[in-house]
Amino acid sequence: MNHPFFVYGTLKPGEPNYVRFLAGRTIGEEPVSLVGAALYTAGPYPFLVMGQDLAAPDERVIGALITVADTNYATAMDELDSLEGYAEDGAANMYERLLVTVDAAAGPRHAWIYVAGAEALEQIRAGVLRKVEGGNWQSDSESRTYWSNQ
Repeated sequence: MNHPFFVYGTLKPGEPNYVRFLAGRTIGEEPVSLVGAALYTAGPYPFLVMGQDLAAPDERVIGALITVADTNYATAMDELDSLEGYAEDGAANMYERLLVTVDAAAGPRHAWIYVAGAEALEQIRAGVLRKVEGGNWQSDSESRTYWSNQ
């Protein structure tokens, strides 16, 4: 089954990587949230963490549930895995890809999500990354310039 993606950073509609990787490939987009999660950042993109003493049970991350058309799904998955520095069974993944349940208007939905990998978790615990208050990440103009020049 092709699960949708829960996106919360540069892949959200209106953000730079949405245009690069998802625009024109989706058949559904809706606002959703994930309870028990928090965002951390030190620059142009966020890392999501769940629990692990880094996110309170009542914290919530706001994002979008993106359903990719079946004809584009395999390519989109490969490109998103590459963007997020994820390899199945990879020891040094920048992000890990997990299947989670998000809160949608019509009820709970299963979705793929990219969460902070081991190195990012170490940086968060060391205080290098700051928490994104409110759990709703948006790039600033400096970040938009950075991504548009890549």
